[in-house]
Amino acid sequence: MKKDIDPQETREWLASLASVLREEGEERAHFIIETLLEQASRDGLGFTSGFTTPYYNTIPVERQPAYPGDLALEKRIEAFVRWNALAMVIRAGKHTNVGGHIASFSSSAVMYEVGQNHFWHGQDGDQGGDLVFFQGHCAPGMYARAFLEGRLTEEQLDNYRQETDGNGLSSYPHPWLMPHFWQFPTVSMGLGPMMALYQARFMRYLESRNLIEAKGRKVWAFLGDGEMDEPESRGQIGLAARENLNNLVFVVNCNLQRLDGPVRGNGKIVQELEGEFRGAGWDVIKVLWDSNWDKILARDVDGVLRKRMMEVVDGDYQTYKSKNGAYVREHFFNSLELKALVSDMTDDEIWALQRGGHDPLKVYAAYKAAQESGKPTLILMHTVKGWAMGGSAESQNVAHQSKKMDVQQLLAFRDRFHLPLTDEQVEKVEYLKFADGSPEQEYLLARRRTLEGFVPSRNDRAPSLPVPAMDMFSSITAATKEGREISTTMAFVRVLGALMKDKALGKHIVPIVPDEFRTFGMEGMFRQYGIWNPLGQQYTPSDADQLMYYKESANGQILQEGINEGGAMCDWIAAGTAYSVHGVPMIPFLVYYSMFGFQRFGDFAWAAGDQRARGFLLGGTAGRTTLNGEGLQHEDGHSHMHAALIPNCIPYDPTFAYEVAVIVRDGIRRMYAEHEDVYYYLTLLNENYPHPEMPQGSTEGILKGLHPVAAHKGSKGHVQLMGSGSILIEVLEGAKLLADEWGIGSDVWSATSFTLLAREAADVERYNRLHPESKPRTAYLNEVMHGKEGPIIVSTDYIRAYPDQIRAYLPKDRDMLVLGTDGYGRSDTREALRRHFEVNRYHVVVAALKSLADQGKATTADVKKAIDKYGINTEDKYPLYR
Repeated sequence: MKKDIDPQETREWLASLASVLREEGEERAHFIIETLLEQASRDGLGFTSGFTTPYYNTIPVERQPAYPGDLALEKRIEAFVRWNALAMVIRAGKHTNVGGHIASFSSSAVMYEVGQNHFWHGQDGDQGGDLVFFQGHCAPGMYARAFLEGRLTEEQLDNYRQETDGNGLSSYPHPWLMPHFWQFPTVSMGLGPMMALYQARFMRYLESRNLIEAKGRKVWAFLGDGEMDEPESRGQIGLAARENLNNLVFVVNCNLQRLDGPVRGNGKIVQELEGEFRGAGWDVIKVLWDSNWDKILARDVDGVLRKRMMEVVDGDYQTYKSKNGAYVREHFFNSLELKALVSDMTDDEIWALQRGGHDPLKVYAAYKAAQESGKPTLILMHTVKGWAMGGSAESQNVAHQSKKMDVQQLLAFRDRFHLPLTDEQVEKVEYLKFADGSPEQEYLLARRRTLEGFVPSRNDRAPSLPVPAMDMFSSITAATKEGREISTTMAFVRVLGALMKDKALGKHIVPIVPDEFRTFGMEGMFRQYGIWNPLGQQYTPSDADQLMYYKESANGQILQEGINEGGAMCDWIAAGTAYSVHGVPMIPFLVYYSMFGFQRFGDFAWAAGDQRARGFLLGGTAGRTTLNGEGLQHEDGHSHMHAALIPNCIPYDPTFAYEVAVIVRDGIRRMYAEHEDVYYYLTLLNENYPHPEMPQGSTEGILKGLHPVAAHKGSKGHVQLMGSGSILIEVLEGAKLLADEWGIGSDVWSATSFTLLAREAADVERYNRLHPESKPRTAYLNEVMHGKEGPIIVSTDYIRAYPDQIRAYLPKDRDMLVLGTDGYGRSDTREALRRHFEVNRYHVVVAALKSLADQGKATTADVKKAIDKYGINTEDKYPLYR
């Protein structure tokens, strides 16, 4: 801060501003200040104001609203919640090694309690429920409150992080594990902020399309200041302001600590976040100092305290709260002027000067301002990590790892919060509960009744949707006309078009593409359905004179997210959870380059499974050799292995249009008629070829993962050939070569999902292993292979590990040889790439002959002859793994 050469003039300017505020209000004051800044710029002062404000509370004490609750009762409830939260973690640690976290909730308990008592609506009433993304490490506090509310039992608290027997509590917010409690998984840090933002956006989308009513619901995301280092935490904040998401509130717990040390030891994380969010167009509210500071700040007429607050770096602020009042007097109030401000205070009174996030009056004022704001709002809450946990944890670098407290710390905690516990009860770390009919219990429940239900809680409240008849897709399941070739992407677009035209299903469809509609041949939807933009289309697009021009609309149906797969995935999650969050079933179809899917937004894909999202992911231009010319970072040969890792993801690699139609229809049945918490992944191709008519009786095999598509007779042996995606076409051609040129017969199979075959076989293997005296079950894979002659040859456009999933479940005497596209992709023609990766028709022939030779049913001379005939390079000229 520069030296004030004329304090009297400064006071006059400030008095003028205060007069304008008092007499004419904030809007007039803003106008005058902005006009002065504009004039300063025009006069060439080179002056920029920046986007930060001084380091004290945004809402001054004179503008602080009256607190509406019974503070005494609320503080007692808060004390019980605090105790039960730490008791649960400590008790679990005494009997297990499952751990738990206390320090984060200790720093944020007031923030949660004020929200629970006065702001967050549950889902039981007409309002519909606010959406609250709880900070993952604060889960013990939510369980502790739910125990007082009568929603959880003591046994469940004692089973914290012990879930395998079915009556435990998950470590963090996990809807998959606690489907009636948690709404949103948040502990993979950085995902919560971005998912919250897109939930707020999708709420606006549903309102624009008149699928839900606008009832003032808010999305609240509770975050840590360390978590804000994650790229996802700040990556889309500009979108929130651009689309005026005034239904969104970020609350950042600024306890200045990461998991190991300070967030910004040499700087100020509060100022950094304020500058970025305010610059992006958000309202920013700082809650830095509690009410005990108000009288001292009122005496600070010369601004020396405010100056000191601004110049102290975060590392020192952390150190002050790890010491004592005398240390703070000496090192914070470190000048004669500062010491004079606290000369009438004892060291204990100085130590009682707290951070604003621990003061319900300050927290309430911030929440109320955010509730009434016309912009997305960021609240920066200054707190102390491990607050009230004692000297070994409070504001210490080790606070996050503190999972235990000794008896003396527990006794001090009891005395600090006046808890009704004997020394013996403290030593046993017994839980506390209010008596039925007590003022605290009545108040606690009355507040939640007023706010229409408990938070957190999760409902499955959406109605069923009808399953489309197969007749809807008759043009897609028919064979392509002679001379007509299409891709599976084109087939999918036809399926999607049929669904969107359906009177019962159409309004529930949400097409989502990250700026590649034209790549996937979907631009025809622009004009018919419109791209959703809350502001409509306030410009004339450059292609307005064309039939399929770029059309944005305030009630559009398409979500076009820009070059942003992560954001598109968050759109998809918001749509895929609308059945629970809003009671409206929505069917999202997210189409993207498959290479830029799971490996790019994989953490979101895992969270989507945890969150029980429903919908379809479509990995376009899939396969290592199908997207010819694009090269290493575009060609996907492994996304099916990513998909296989997510237990409730149902993945398919279809080859033919009819397979796409059958799979999509079955997904709608399972997810939207039978309410299964799964989601589907389909890989789609940009390669055109003829498509046959759907064979009768093929539905079961398509859905289970394997069905026959061709057969050839031969006089010199027989093999089983499997393929998927575009490489099945190569396999079919290889089968013809085997029959015509080598006399080898074959059965050809479309393997729509090796992953589903392997999963079902693993279930059967487990049943047989654990039921030794029961009749053994047979996996579908072995049912259809039973009696089929010859070794199995598999070729796909994916790495060999993908089909290799089924090898373990085949009979031990059943030979299987797998061809795949291991290694990096590269640019070339499809023909050259398939030759390079050794998955084409000629390699299928050679592999079949070699497998038969190994069984003594062909000769090695035939294998060598085929290698020479087809010009196959046998040297390590193109190492696969480089």
